Amino acid sequence: MELSPDVRCAVLMDSAGALVAASDDDSARAQRLADLAQELIEAADAAAPEPTEQIEARTEGGAVFAVRTVSHTLACVARRLALSALVLYDLRQTMLELERPA
Repeated sequence: MELSPDVRCAVLMDSAGALVAASDDDSARAQRLADLAQELIEAADAAAPEPTEQIEARTEGGAVFAVRTVSHTLACVARRLALSALVLYDLRQTMLELERPA
């Protein structure tokens, strides 16, 4: 995966939450991010009447973004000052490319 300068790491998961690809070469770290992203999505879904299509969560140290379709979820950790509109746009565009028929 090619990352923007504001994104620290990213993971791609299938619809069941299994890790498909990661920007981090450390497989344990990538799996941990995928697990945490899946927990965040499950919590958001539990709080909303419909499945959540995108998520943004911020802390003092950074931000987490996720977008999902029926078949995949793409989540990333970004720097604190990352522009959410740009990060979410990039994630959505990546998902469109991923799911475009060959």
